[in-house]
Amino acid sequence: MIIAAAQTQPISHNTVANLQAHYLLVELAARKNAQLIVFPEMSLTGYEREAAHELAFTENDTRLDELKALAALHKMIIIAGAPISINGQLHIGSFIVFPNNRMSIYTKQFLHTGEEIAFSPSSCFNPLIVLDGETISMAICADITNPLHPANAAKRKTTLYIASIFYSPNGIGEAYQQLSGYAATYNMNVLMANFGGPSYNGSASAGQSAFWNNKGQLLAKLDEQAEGLLVMERKSGVWNVLPAN
Repeated sequence: MIIAAAQTQPISHNTVANLQAHYLLVELAARKNAQLIVFPEMSLTGYEREAAHELAFTENDTRLDELKALAALHKMIIIAGAPISINGQLHIGSFIVFPNNRMSIYTKQFLHTGEEIAFSPSSCFNPLIVLDGETISMAICADITNPLHPANAAKRKTTLYIASIFYSPNGIGEAYQQLSGYAATYNMNVLMANFGGPSYNGSASAGQSAFWNNKGQLLAKLDEQAEGLLVMERKSGVWNVLPAN
């Protein structure tokens, strides 16, 4: 099994350019035979609050058509983040695009302080992904700060916990501690994707997208400021990093 975390450098208010970056990274992941790729929080727009309503995606947004085509072409699950409007409420969400033209949505359950001004939390959209013997649960950013979130994932027999985040250099150390702890406590591998460049109002991101095994050991991470892929392969039950180039 091969999976990838995409570390992107979003362009504010330029969804077209951000989509193009997604296409390129999906193609790179396909060259590594990745079966799943995950992008950071609100990767399609960059992290936004005030402009979220203007930039929001809908459940069946036609702007996702090319990602659907790429998922089918490469037989890959693509997880991309955006502000998503559902039944009149705006959520921070992830589109989970499957190779068979099916799509699910995950919505952020625990908001960061200040996000409640623009967004609503929701636990109603929380699908499990079953892929090549792994049971996969999603998290978005502040979800990982609430211990209930990984605990609930563990109750669902999760073996791979995937977090899409936007963390600054000031917060990334705590995120590393939390994700490593969850991996060891709940015996689940953890894959995290963060931005590798500035996002909200030019705020710096910390990069360092990473993977921990189910003992809580950090196996691989990307640089602090870079765009690219972290590619992991499972062989005979053991995870190892693959060169992205």
